[in-house]
Amino acid sequence: QVQLVESGGGLVQAGDSLRLSCSASGVTSGRNAMAWFRQAPGKEREFVAAISGSGGSTDYADSVKARVTISRDNVKNTMYLQMNSLKPEDTAVYYCAARTRWPAARNSYEYAFWGQGTQVTVSS
Repeated sequence: QVQLVESGGGLVQAGDSLRLSCSASGVTSGRNAMAWFRQAPGKEREFVAAISGSGGSTDYADSVKARVTISRDNVKNTMYLQMNSLKPEDTAVYYCAARTRWPAARNSYEYAFWGQGTQVTVSS
């Protein structure tokens, strides 16, 4: 049973940085790609970043590519999302997801396991 728990969200000002964490249990080190998605009020859930099972391959949405870094520590079974130069349009609930295959993927339907989400609010 895979369980994902996000943390690190909060209220910040535009231009600030924030690091989100996703603690994973039941994930086999190296076998499960993971990703971050986000959902703003009234909008569909969108892809933010993904990382392969080993951590050797990453993928980013164009809208955040220059400002975020995804990483994982397979010893700690934790994934991170470092976000810099935050903008009000980054305001959303951020979700951690894991899939049963190692390659990173962009589509939400490829991820079978999801966390409850952590709120990020960026004020202008």
